[in-house]
Amino acid sequence: MSTTFTIDSATSRANPVSAPMKRLTVPAIRKRKTEIAAGAEPLVMLTAYTVRNAQLLDPHCDLLLVGDSLGQVIYGLPSTVPVTLDMMAAHGAAVVRGSFHAVVVIDMPFGSYEASPEKAFESAAWLLKQTGAAAVKLEGGAAMAPTVGFLSERGIPVMAHVGLTPQAVNALGGYGARGRTKAEADKIVADAKAVADAGAFALVIEGVVEPIAVAITQAIQCPTIGIGASAQCDGQVLVAEDMLGLFERTPRFVKRFDDMAGHISKAAATYAADVRSRAFPGPEQTYAPKD
Repeated sequence: MSTTFTIDSATSRANPVSAPMKRLTVPAIRKRKTEIAAGAEPLVMLTAYTVRNAQLLDPHCDLLLVGDSLGQVIYGLPSTVPVTLDMMAAHGAAVVRGSFHAVVVIDMPFGSYEASPEKAFESAAWLLKQTGAAAVKLEGGAAMAPTVGFLSERGIPVMAHVGLTPQAVNALGGYGARGRTKAEADKIVADAKAVADAGAFALVIEGVVEPIAVAITQAIQCPTIGIGASAQCDGQVLVAEDMLGLFERTPRFVKRFDDMAGHISKAAATYAADVRSRAFPGPEQTYAPKD
């Protein structure tokens, strides 16, 4: 799998090809913590799984996350648990090819890193080689801190993820908000501090009651990126398809910024009507013989 593949703008449907510019770096993202505290704009992150989506989202984002949410969004799986390293590599390489500005972070799928720091390094190094991504993301708190440190010390930037951790859905019993009891809230804050202290360059906080996100953001030295957390985080992330309104169900923490499902359905209905009435293809879409 080559990450040096260049799209041929004369033949590819994936136009326009992004204009080259300097890509953001992991150190630049980490530095934003102090800049945001001084009044700079929050970080913007969205998920991306394809070349074309990466091209469209990249100019507006500081980070693009190739999330294991692709299991549900792209493949229709019931959770992120069945997602494989091969799936992440294929989509990660596509997003890197389609982007030119944002830091591309790729999720480590369930089972690829939990067994040991050495196993995590093997998986993460393979993913970065296959995709050209800048960093990996893994879920878990204090138990994963040694792994975060092991990877960081060996040149693999790690974005951590605490709170609601979708890969642990079977253990958590669902996708409800976390931290409603004091004991659970204290654990989430402690988890965040542990992975931040271990060297994570950024931290996703998902699905927690707001005071937890605020406390973590104030307590750690790397940027926090919220999803179902708080506007006081150092940045925000959403699944792009949720943000675009491609699904009927809208989780509480999602704001639909458009109704792309409606646009696509309307276009498909118009296409179907034109085909059935033989209005399409017309003279503009057919080839006449040469004289």
